[in-house]
Amino acid sequence: MSLGLLGFKLGMSQVFVGDGTVEPVTILQLGPCPVLQIKTPKTDTAKGDGYPAVQLGFKDKPRKAATRPEQGHVAAGLKSKRKEARQKAGVALPPKADCEPQRHVREFRLDKGKGFVTKFDCTTGEAKVTVERIKTTGDAKQPFQAYAEDLTVKVGQVLSVADVFKDVLAVDVVSNSKGRGTTGVMKKWNFAGLPAAHGSKKNHRQPGSTSSLASNRGSGRPKKGRKLAGRYGAERVTIRNLSVVKVDGENNILLVRGGVPGHNGTLVMVSPTNKVGPGSPKAKTKKVELAGGKKK
Repeated sequence: MSLGLLGFKLGMSQVFVGDGTVEPVTILQLGPCPVLQIKTPKTDTAKGDGYPAVQLGFKDKPRKAATRPEQGHVAAGLKSKRKEARQKAGVALPPKADCEPQRHVREFRLDKGKGFVTKFDCTTGEAKVTVERIKTTGDAKQPFQAYAEDLTVKVGQVLSVADVFKDVLAVDVVSNSKGRGTTGVMKKWNFAGLPAAHGSKKNHRQPGSTSSLASNRGSGRPKKGRKLAGRYGAERVTIRNLSVVKVDGENNILLVRGGVPGHNGTLVMVSPTNKVGPGSPKAKTKKVELAGGKKK
């Protein structure tokens, strides 16, 4: 996963694009997200967190509803005996975001961002990253061109949609799907059901015979992977390579083409896609021959 933002799914709609066609879109409200912490990999001289990442928060939480550890994670002026003892011992304290406690806290790893974050250098309070972006050229042979941009992310900095999703063609969205509860095999696994004959007595939606469940195991245990009725949904789902239709930096709105798992108001994690190969943003940056219509 590369550098991204947190937000809410507001719902679905449709918009008209420049050529007059209608695009089905999902409206995502992303950010602003303050940077709470910079995770650093382990080195020979200093003990880090083991991996490079940027920790972001979303939506302020009332101080009376926040626990003391939640307040101390972001507050620079919170007094504590441990803090005073560390200061007297000469221990360098990590920088704080000095903001309100956050309702939602998530991390975006920088070493998993294939195709977006190409270089990174993380210290305790700052992360320097090199990101790849794609701009429109207007040339028929090469309509899209990739370029690199250096970004500096500091603890306490507030990231917005315009900062992260500038010149981004497609994104990956992570959210929790709707919980469906306990359901039968026809709804959960798309079984066809049993024949609806006149001699069948109220078993049209049954899973079928289970006589051979333990035929190859020598016991009464069913075979692994047997599809039966049960709960489904309410699990983490990632939808990749959704096209970006519009970026509204003033209202912190991102419009993506297609559907996003979850109900309206669910928390989403959005980052530039790391998809490679046909259909990916990187594939669009290759030159196209006008005569043959083939990509080089």
